[in-house]
Amino acid sequence: MIDPDTQAGWVPEAETEDDAEEMPLSLRLSIADTLTLGNATCGFMAVYFTTTGILIPHLTGSNESGMARNSAATAVILMLLAAIFDLCDGLVARKLRSSPMGAELDNLSDLISFGLAPAYFVLVYGMVADDAQQKVSAVAAIVVLLAVVLRLARFSCVTMKDGMFQGMPSPFGALTVVSIVLLELPFIPTLLAIIGTAWLMVSRVEYPKPRGVLAVAMLGWIVSAMGMLAAWAFDAPGGQVLLQTGCALQIVMAATIPLFATARRVNTFRDNRRENREARAAQLP
Repeated sequence: MIDPDTQAGWVPEAETEDDAEEMPLSLRLSIADTLTLGNATCGFMAVYFTTTGILIPHLTGSNESGMARNSAATAVILMLLAAIFDLCDGLVARKLRSSPMGAELDNLSDLISFGLAPAYFVLVYGMVADDAQQKVSAVAAIVVLLAVVLRLARFSCVTMKDGMFQGMPSPFGALTVVSIVLLELPFIPTLLAIIGTAWLMVSRVEYPKPRGVLAVAMLGWIVSAMGMLAAWAFDAPGGQVLLQTGCALQIVMAATIPLFATARRVNTFRDNRRENREARAAQLP
């Protein structure tokens, strides 16, 4: 229809309102997407508490040297909470639905919470620890960040068999990195362990996806770790021992899972070779 005053086309008001109310499917956030955004928020707040509670007091001389207990615990608890959001958004997406941009949101959020946040934690550790070297710590932080970037990019491009990841999952890697820092070992062993964790994230070692019983076990472990950190932050009796125990268990799990995966692959390779030899022997006259 033509407007007699402007000679321009126009559409009925009802149709315009309907068009305005219809949001493209790609812009609609699902419940899973909301959980993913919670993941990103926790990662950003972990960086915030690392800066305001550890780095700034150290630079201004208003705090004792070393990691500030409450702020370090808060930052790591936020990373753990981000891991819970990351675990739950996948479960919710499989049960309900995810928007077309769900996978992209998940990768971007993981980059913040499990790439930037732990790498920044390592960087600040290199600035406040007594025996650390700032430049070397900066290199280690960059290695962690790039490992997570490559890990997430490969996850988007490589198709793995159902139920398996290639390389250490970034949430597990991030928690391992901060556990290494919180143990407050000598600088060189700490640095080597961090680089080893970064290597595992970009390796071809297979890790099981957290589904079913494994997802429940992982959730229970994360909640337990939060309790250990809270006990340490509030200087509860045995809090330091609980923290060291939790960090050590996290590192042991990170080290033993690749051994089990490698042993499984070796056994599979041997079984295949034996079956091939038997098949060839059966074909001989």
